[in-house]
Amino acid sequence: MNTAIYLIAAYLIGSISFALVSSKLFGLADPRTYGSGNPGATNVLRSGNKKAALFTLIGDAAKGWIVVWLGMQYGAQWGLGSMAIAGGSIAVFVGHLWPVFSRFQGGKGVATALGVLLGISPLLGLMVLLTWLLVAFIWRYSSLSAIVAAILAPLYYGLMTGFDVQFIAIVVMSFLLLSRHVQNIGNLARGKESKIGSKKT
Repeated sequence: MNTAIYLIAAYLIGSISFALVSSKLFGLADPRTYGSGNPGATNVLRSGNKKAALFTLIGDAAKGWIVVWLGMQYGAQWGLGSMAIAGGSIAVFVGHLWPVFSRFQGGKGVATALGVLLGISPLLGLMVLLTWLLVAFIWRYSSLSAIVAAILAPLYYGLMTGFDVQFIAIVVMSFLLLSRHVQNIGNLARGKESKIGSKKT
């Protein structure tokens, strides 16, 4: 019973779109109506409001982190095993991708995935974040940074910890994140992908 409650709560927390929340707070247009149409920090940045983009980034990452952290800190007394916590990792991520509060039209999950990884292991999250930053610094493409980070995240975890149920959860998240970037991969191949900081259209 506790496992079901944890998984449902994780999905509902993931369904909170901080891109929409920050846009309301800062008086911005719905991020689904401009730029890439993605309700995420990178697209909110295209509005020109850096504070709103930062709020979105922190909020989306925090919801992923809190679900995993709570599971790891209190899982034993709640009767949650490692499989339930791994399921919560996926559930909060899926909530961001297909949020019940936004007609199942969510973001691509980069910040939320980072939050989950930070919850699993701060070192793992830091390694993935540094990978994202390095690729972004060199090529200036948020999508390319996310793609590379998603591919390397399971490898980092496997080398650090080995192959367990949480490794499977990270692989699932990476696969889902990559599937959300199919159009971006095509745009990158055609040289039509927008760079970080480009204004909304």
